[in-house]
Amino acid sequence: MRVGIIGLSVHSADFTKLLNADTPGEGLRDCRVVAFFHPQGNADVEFPAEQLAEFSDTMAGHGVERLDSIEAVLDRVDAVMVLTNDGRPHLEQLMPVFNAAKPVFVDKPLAADWAGVVAIFDTAAKYGVPVFSSSALRYVKRTQDIRLGKVVGQVFGAETYGPAPLQASHVDLFWDGIHGVESLYTILGTGCEWVSCTHTPGCDVVVGRWRDGRVGMFRGLRQGKMGFGGTVYGSQGIADIGPFEGYGLLVAAIVEFFRTGKPPVTPEETLEIYAFMAAAEASKRRDGDRVGLGEINGKLRVES
Repeated sequence: MRVGIIGLSVHSADFTKLLNADTPGEGLRDCRVVAFFHPQGNADVEFPAEQLAEFSDTMAGHGVERLDSIEAVLDRVDAVMVLTNDGRPHLEQLMPVFNAAKPVFVDKPLAADWAGVVAIFDTAAKYGVPVFSSSALRYVKRTQDIRLGKVVGQVFGAETYGPAPLQASHVDLFWDGIHGVESLYTILGTGCEWVSCTHTPGCDVVVGRWRDGRVGMFRGLRQGKMGFGGTVYGSQGIADIGPFEGYGLLVAAIVEFFRTGKPPVTPEETLEIYAFMAAAEASKRRDGDRVGLGEINGKLRVES
């Protein structure tokens, strides 16, 4: 399986190191990154030139060729990862991939706003191209075990936390808050009815109520010590969710997706995750009032 990468980022280098290692880990064999292209970035979110050069050198050191266009990459590969560290150009970068009918993983933030997220999935469906997007926090082993009922039995609720720095051109939580929110959804699944967001300069606290009465909460951190984690409440106990463990299991899931063409996270779940975050943004603008996810999925558009 030959993989192409669009965009230079921390993930571009780290995913390449995993896939192109002399002895790849479990689930990563017979899949290599062979080519990449880095489009001109936006100055407000671009990595410094020194860092970009470091990412590029890392990839070159693992045998990856830098090409001069997305189309040139597509001619060489079976599957694509769009790893540009900016949600705004993702749909434009995806269009050649959709035309080439290559399965594609799209890194966070999927888009800059809710309308952009919808446009990506609608366009992918129109072209019949499978798309997968996920935070690596979904693949923390303990989080997966909780989802399967192995840790606390039936889950009644959960709280997660993680960094949530603001980026002016993106819906607040789309930028980095996605990690903790994805962890929350990994545990609780879909079905959130409404959210309420309390916003301060130092944090966001987003509370959501699920249709079956469960309550989930995400605390986005902007001051003090940073980290990922949380607590889950279940029929057989209360437990920590566990910290970030690296990219290995996410990359293995991406490889399996490339082989099967079946996204391990459905478009419907990913759409609800982004609707949850867009509703939190709308709630913040309404001084913490409840905002239904149906409003986001319907008439409301939260623009950057």
